[in-house]
Amino acid sequence: MPDIEFPTSAGRAPGYLAVPPGESGPATIVLQEWWGVDDHIRSICDRFAAEGFYALAPDIYRGETTTQPDEAQQKMMAMSMEQAESDMCGASAFLHSQPGVTSSKIGAVGFCLGGGLAIWAAAECEEIGPAVTFYYVMPHGKPDFSKISGPVLGHFGTADEFVPVDDAKKLESELSDAGVDVHFEFYDGAGHAFFNDTNRLGTYDAEARDVAWQRTVSFLRTSLGS
Repeated sequence: MPDIEFPTSAGRAPGYLAVPPGESGPATIVLQEWWGVDDHIRSICDRFAAEGFYALAPDIYRGETTTQPDEAQQKMMAMSMEQAESDMCGASAFLHSQPGVTSSKIGAVGFCLGGGLAIWAAAECEEIGPAVTFYYVMPHGKPDFSKISGPVLGHFGTADEFVPVDDAKKLESELSDAGVDVHFEFYDGAGHAFFNDTNRLGTYDAEARDVAWQRTVSFLRTSLGS
């Protein structure tokens, strides 16, 4: 049942759900890049399931995807934060209600736009605990960071043309100043979207991807109590 619908405060929303072997384990939501919930995001959910997690990617673009940067930027800028927040909180509440989910809190992991959304979800969604942000991008303002209750892990490349190191460090300081347990990792020479093995931007870095993945899985297991 990979493609599902789940309830939200605004009705129902679509998403992609990957279930771990044995149908028991902790859970995380997975938040899309500006391309949408494409095969890459689905593959990340599947990887989480193989590691023993439930993983649900809420489809904020409602089935639409793109491979064109200009169109992706338009979709990101047109995104309704009210709907995105409803989708994310609905997704985390849905996971929390599943009988096989063993964690008392739900994780949030996101990439680029989704990296910003993961932090937003941590601040606004009751069920979200730990959050992982890959090269945070968020053009729609900021939530109240002081409302984040769980720890935050960040992954950033030192050669990211979209998110300079100074900007990432400033964000880390803002989160820390708000009382968040936060730690950012920096990957030498890695560019934006280094985790995306479709290499759409020409910045895929397999070594950085693998290290960041292991750190993410370990962080979520520890933070979610599994």
